[in-house]
Amino acid sequence: MIDATEQINAVQRTVGSRTLEAGEARVSTISQTYHATLDDLWDACTNAERIPRWFLPISGDLRLHGRYQLQGNAGGTVESCEPPHRFTATWEMGGEVSWIEVRLTPVDAERTRFELDHIAHVDQDRWAQFGPGAVGVGWELGLLGLASYLAGDGSGVRPEDSAEWSASEEGKQFMARSSEGWRDASIAAGTSPDEATAAANRTTAFYTGAPDPSSSI
Repeated sequence: MIDATEQINAVQRTVGSRTLEAGEARVSTISQTYHATLDDLWDACTNAERIPRWFLPISGDLRLHGRYQLQGNAGGTVESCEPPHRFTATWEMGGEVSWIEVRLTPVDAERTRFELDHIAHVDQDRWAQFGPGAVGVGWELGLLGLASYLAGDGSGVRPEDSAEWSASEEGKQFMARSSEGWRDASIAAGTSPDEATAAANRTTAFYTGAPDPSSSI
């Protein structure tokens, strides 16, 4: 059974930066260790038949230099692929381009660590408004889906139930706690606590529809 609190605690979040040709980029990193072999986790993350079972329906050519499209979400190009350890791709949505890098590392014979970097050029105003939680909470919902799928017992949150679950009290609490986790990661990266908290409040309000406490101050 997938417990939302345990899932929140199982995820590690870090915030950093990376210098690209176009300049400095923000990097939001999320990771979790799963009870799955390296080969099985790689297949779950790269097989077009399995990705919809935990994330979103996907179409396209899932190989080096191929184009992909997630239904109702981002698309892009697979830029590098090193089975079963690593792949990178562009993440294109709303006329903007960012990048993802996924790394899989075996912990032992039965467990594998999943790590994802979301790399994006984000202007200071937008970063101050929402911080890393803008993308981080969304990815955390994806990792919840992956944990639910890999549990293999029908527990957790299935993709077809995700909209209803996200609107439930449990779902809203999960997203709020995820937002708090990204607030803490932002503070650890050097953001002032007041600024990080205000950004997290706005992120939580965006995902849950709850009022933003800072807007009434």
